[in-house]
Amino acid sequence: MRSADWLKIKFQNTEDVVICGFTAPKGSRKNFGALILGTFIDDQLHYCGHAGTGFSDGSLKKLYEIFKPLIIEKSPFKDIPKTNGPATWLKPELICEIKYTEKTKDGIFRHPVFMGLREDKQAGDLKYEDDSKDSKSNSIPISSGKTQNKKTTEKKSVKIENVVKKPSIKLTNLDKIYFPESEITKGDLIDYYQSVARYILPHLKKRPQSLNRFPNGINGLSFYHKDAGDDAPDWMEKVGVFSESNDKQIQYLICNTANDLAYLNNLGCIDLNPWNSTTKNLEKPDWLALDLDPSENNTFDHVIETAFAVKEVLDSAKIEGYCKTSGSSGIHIYIPMNAQYEVEQVKNFAHLLMQKVQKKLPDLTTLERSLKKRNKEKIYLDYLQNRTGQTLASVYSIRPKPLAPVSMPLDWSELTFGLRPTDFNINNALERIQKKGDLFKPVLGKGIDMLKALENLSTD
Repeated sequence: MRSADWLKIKFQNTEDVVICGFTAPKGSRKNFGALILGTFIDDQLHYCGHAGTGFSDGSLKKLYEIFKPLIIEKSPFKDIPKTNGPATWLKPELICEIKYTEKTKDGIFRHPVFMGLREDKQAGDLKYEDDSKDSKSNSIPISSGKTQNKKTTEKKSVKIENVVKKPSIKLTNLDKIYFPESEITKGDLIDYYQSVARYILPHLKKRPQSLNRFPNGINGLSFYHKDAGDDAPDWMEKVGVFSESNDKQIQYLICNTANDLAYLNNLGCIDLNPWNSTTKNLEKPDWLALDLDPSENNTFDHVIETAFAVKEVLDSAKIEGYCKTSGSSGIHIYIPMNAQYEVEQVKNFAHLLMQKVQKKLPDLTTLERSLKKRNKEKIYLDYLQNRTGQTLASVYSIRPKPLAPVSMPLDWSELTFGLRPTDFNINNALERIQKKGDLFKPVLGKGIDMLKALENLSTD
């Protein structure tokens, strides 16, 4: 619901304002006509204009549902403004971002356009916000460079690794709790990703990102965000991909640098979800991904047993696979392809591998995709993650689950019964990565010879 223009970059004429009410719809328009906007001057709420554009039919309906519980009888303004239609007043709690052409001498926005809700802000933030102070405080590095999970009354600050002079990034609401059960904050999240930037970035560079945003933490509203649109920062790389279902070009963001990581994290991206291929050739993936997805009655030991069966099949094909915890409930196994084969070829090969695994464990695994038809006692062998545009959580990515587990690569010898996904989390991941190095580095290296692998499997 929120625009991506949260960086401390001087985008022309944008501002955060309070939604104080709305006017009645006119003509064929439904739900509401225009937003009635307010801003704080000396802690007093003042009217600053109407925003009647920037909405789709879907957003009008969705916003109206959000507004309903906030409706009040009395105007929140001390001096009630004139409105361009019958007004419905709201508790002044919601913040939105607008763009506009200019302000009048009275502080009224000309031609304001709604850009999106600011779900990471509250009205009180606008009363005391001081850009110069925020910019200064957020540039102070944490001395340890390691993620800390401690309660503190001091304002959280984060060190951005390898940050160039431009862009200057404003990180917002670093003390917001993202993981309530362990009191891990947004600042802790950003700090973790900066600390592992050198390890995770090679697995993200030049790859379109499908954004899964949790601006209010794991228990808050979450939503998927693929299209960066025209409002994403011009300094961040993007790639246009035509979507047949939407009948338009989708502008995907690319995460190449520590700055980009910070940008995505500040949007509320807890995990990073890159494509299997790069912008060099989106139809030729760099890896094949096998996703072992347990059903509700499976244990993680069942998943480990299935991973062993995958390893047996790969050994028969005489190819190397590299496993990692998903960070949730499953295991991912990657096979390097080095952009040698088309998407369809890779997907079909993955299907063949999973068919052989299913034959080894017919009572524990299934290839049934439909949740309604799938046996709740069986692990889904998902080979369809190899279609164009499909994504899995990146290696070293935090997952939006309690205790902030991390998707962690393992040596096959470490895959033992009794292992749990939460064994690797925000508090211990960096130490392990520094000790082990990047166990997933070979995934980006020399690809397999698929024809030889097929020959080996046919003689098995």
